[in-house]
Amino acid sequence: MTIKNGMVVTLAYTLTDAEGDVIDKADAADPFVYMHGAHQIVPGLESQLEGLKVGAKKKVTVGASEGYGEVDPELQMHVKRTQFPAEMELEVGMQFEASGADGTDVLFTVLELVGDQVKIDGNHPLAGEILHFDVEVVSVREATAEEEQHGHAHGPDGHHHH
Repeated sequence: MTIKNGMVVTLAYTLTDAEGDVIDKADAADPFVYMHGAHQIVPGLESQLEGLKVGAKKKVTVGASEGYGEVDPELQMHVKRTQFPAEMELEVGMQFEASGADGTDVLFTVLELVGDQVKIDGNHPLAGEILHFDVEVVSVREATAEEEQHGHAHGPDGHHHH
């Protein structure tokens, strides 16, 4: 079987940044499973996996626009410390969720603490990065009717709790 839309794909991979530092990985013992074509992985990787078969190995470089997007300066802002609960201990690098301007939840990262100002960033932590994937296709199978209905792959025993 080959990778195409609607197939459940199991991958082993290593993701590194431009300096070669490992950002994430999944090995064959604990692989990553997704439904191809359901927008569950970055578009630049998904397009490069199309048509591969079980056992295929491929190195894929994904630019920011086909990965987690370019850095949007509008998502980096300074807010007052008083906008956070008084008991919340803020630290650089911590993340929290808040509603964005359009009402959707956005994951923010604290970049800097200066006096009563907190610099936060709503960009994905990998926005603006060139991503290097070293992938191996572990398995490819047809999605079950339930997986197709739910729009995502289920666990190895055939079910997934929402």
